[in-house]
Amino acid sequence: MSEQSLPADALPEYAERVLDVAELIPPGRVMTYGDIAEWLEQGGPRQVGRVMALYGGAVPWWRVIRADGVLLPGHELEALGHYRAEGTPLREAGRAAEGHLPRVDVRRARWDGTGPGIRPA
Repeated sequence: MSEQSLPADALPEYAERVLDVAELIPPGRVMTYGDIAEWLEQGGPRQVGRVMALYGGAVPWWRVIRADGVLLPGHELEALGHYRAEGTPLREAGRAAEGHLPRVDVRRARWDGTGPGIRPA
């Protein structure tokens, strides 16, 4: 069965797994696309990014980021609002940075996928 013929409310199994991980990320923390692929032991950053682009609107998408911490193009202000509300560590942009928007401080904000009752999917 191809993705094209799936019922509107059905998701490919890999997409469900990616979205399940996104929902586990605690407020104020992030995982990179590559972190999620590694945690699932399947796919790679591009595959996770594709899932998030197609299906991520129903989960805390702002907690799944690029490895460099740059805010999601086209959604910067919305993401920034979430980061500030959740206390996500940010790095202020230098004057030379385009748009002067901060980045997520990936080193401080990264979640390792562990916690009580949490196991890889």
